[in-house]
Amino acid sequence: MYHVYFLRSLKTNKIYCGFSDKDPKIRLTEHNQGSNKWTKANGPFVLLYFESYYCKKDALHRELFYKSGFGRKIRDAILSSVSAKG
Repeated sequence: MYHVYFLRSLKTNKIYCGFSDKDPKIRLTEHNQGSNKWTKANGPFVLLYFESYYCKKDALHRELFYKSGFGRKIRDAILSSVSAKG
């Protein structure tokens, strides 16, 4: 299973969009430990949202979409909806 996920930096309030074949909660722990340059500088993070896919190609395309101009608008709408629900 593959996942596309959104993390929010508690330090900068920025959103990080990622892709992984690991469970999003495990990946969150790795990011909070500074697993890459950007997350090391901007952590700690909280997991806001994730989607699961059987197909790696579909998940990669979705991650790229969320990083595009229109995709960011969709991402923000999803996050608004999720935060409104608690």
